[in-house]
Order: sequence, then structure tokens, then C-alpha cells
Amino acid sequence: MKTGLKPFEANALVDTGALHLCIPEHVAIELDLSELEKREVTVADGSKKLCPYVGPIKVQFQNRNCFTGALVLGDSVRFGAIPMEDMDLVVLPTQLKVSVNPANPNYPTSIVKGATKIKTQL
Repeated sequence: MKTGLKPFEANALVDTGALHLCIPEHVAIELDLSELEKREVTVADGSKKLCPYVGPIKVQFQNRNCFTGALVLGDSVRFGAIPMEDMDLVVLPTQLKVSVNPANPNYPTSIVKGATKIKTQL
């Protein structure tokens, strides 16, 4: 991670049908993020696109934060399920907003069980 950069604040759309954080190219440039690899993604109309995957990015929302990667795609910041689950956030559809999980207001919780051994590189 690069140091010395000022935080970048952005309004984000919550996309409950998406998995990843998506950021526009200008945000990736502002945060001086390096491309880690290309990823093929399927977008809402069913078409496939090849786009840069960058990171890591530290994302903060209220009293929560996580580190994640992002797809460089589109013209707005979009929050998918992976960062939302990582920070234990919930969608409040009738209020059109996102909130920390009211069952866990002070810190995020997660489920870690049923692990399967895989070979990975850290």
C-alpha cells in the first residue's frame, strides 16, 4: 500500500447483485492504485468485459473498515457484497440506505467455519 495519500471520500451506490467494489478509472488514478491483473466480469445486460483489478484499498464506513480489491469499471463507485459482508453491513431497503448490522453495532462479526484445505500463496 502506498503511504502519504490523502483519503478519498466518495458516495457509493449499493449493488446487491454485485460481488465486488467497483470504482471509476479516475478514482483508481486518484488513489494511485496499481493493476494487479485483468478479470473478466459479467455486467447487468449479460455481456462480458475484461477490466483491471486493483488494490488493495482500505474502505471505511461509519465504525467499520476493510481491505479489498476493486474492479475498475463504470462511472460511479459501487459497493458489492464482498466489502459489505466483510464490514458486517446491512441494506435497509425501505430507508434506501446501508447501516452497520444492528445486531452487532460495536464491531463487525463474521462466520468462519467449515473450512476446506486449499493450496494458496500469501
